[in-house]
Formats: sequence, C-alpha cells, structure tokens
Amino acid sequence: MAQDKVSDELWEGFHRVVNMTSRELVEWMRTSSAGEDAEAVPEAAGTSLGHRVAAILAKRRSDLTNDDVDAMTKVVDIVQRERRDDLEPTAGDDHWRRKLMSIGHDPLKPAAS
Repeated sequence: MAQDKVSDELWEGFHRVVNMTSRELVEWMRTSSAGEDAEAVPEAAGTSLGHRVAAILAKRRSDLTNDDVDAMTKVVDIVQRERRDDLEPTAGDDHWRRKLMSIGHDPLKPAAS
C-alpha cells in the first residue's frame, strides 16, 4: 500500500482542496454530461481524473495506491494553480468552475475543513 507515500501534507492538502463529497462529484459528472449528446452509460460520465477523485474519497488512507497518490498530487496542483492559496468562495467563468468541479473542487463552496 501507499500509506507511507502519502505525506500528511498531501493528505491534508487534497482534503482541503476537494470540497465536494464523492456522491456530489459523481452526481455532478452525470449532470454535467447530460444532454442531447449524453453518454450511453451514465456511470462513464466525467473525466478519468474525476472518477479517480471520487474513488479516493471513498478510501481509507491505508488503502491508497501509488496511482491514487499521483492523482491526489495532480488535483492539489491543479486547484492551487487555479486558485492559489485563496480558497474563499468566489464566482468565476462558468468553464473555469466546471473544470474545477470535474475534479471535486467547487469554487463557490467553502473549502473542506
């Protein structure tokens, strides 16, 4: 297992920037891809990184794999690049918000504590 590879800093950072629950994220991915060109399989809706985030949220720290650690690092990097250290709720471009929500961060929602 990758528990020894998940630093406290990464674990806390991931759970700070990902402010959507696994259920909220899965529902968002299904809703955001709904429409005339919707995918035939709703469970396949969304990005692979979004699905990875939802799976990580459902795991215990001791069950994380190296792939999970890589995904967590990527999500933290993306959100920090887009939001910097200011995670206060903020409105922004719709495309920007959707992009962040696809990986579990809703910029209009307060950061997870």
